Amino acid sequence: MDNGQERRKKTVAESTTEQVHLIMQQHLNGSGRLFGGALMQWLDEVAGVVAMRHAETHRVVTAAVDNLQFKQAIYEGEILVLRGYVTYVGKSSMEVEIDTYTELPDGMRQTVNRAFFVMVAVDENERPTQVPELLITTEAEKARNEAAKMRRSMRKQRRENGF
Repeated sequence: MDNGQERRKKTVAESTTEQVHLIMQQHLNGSGRLFGGALMQWLDEVAGVVAMRHAETHRVVTAAVDNLQFKQAIYEGEILVLRGYVTYVGKSSMEVEIDTYTELPDGMRQTVNRAFFVMVAVDENERPTQVPELLITTEAEKARNEAAKMRRSMRKQRRENGF
């Protein structure tokens, strides 16, 4: 910060967000499966909420979406769960991982998608603004943070190469 104060730190748990959807007819494509655009909208919403909670602001923008992989189809009547959390924080940017599952009747969850969003906190003039640092508290969070650093480096390389 400009006044010499140390940045506040927030844990992953403080901004973790879970969203649940019952898949209905209006969510399906012509093949009777979940429309990818509907899932993209929900993923972006979850990423936004996670970023808003971490950054302590309602002003966040989506800067990038990485690694959107559909591992299995999702059908009408299934329960879809999206769980998002911060994996990395820069000065104004945050990487948000969102894991998507179908929830079986016994409560077990099957992974159907994993996505990574880069979100940026902005001020009233749409300029990037500083966010709290990320406080890593578990070995799993540390591993996700290390992987996020590698993805950040790859994103930088792609930008430099014109991708």
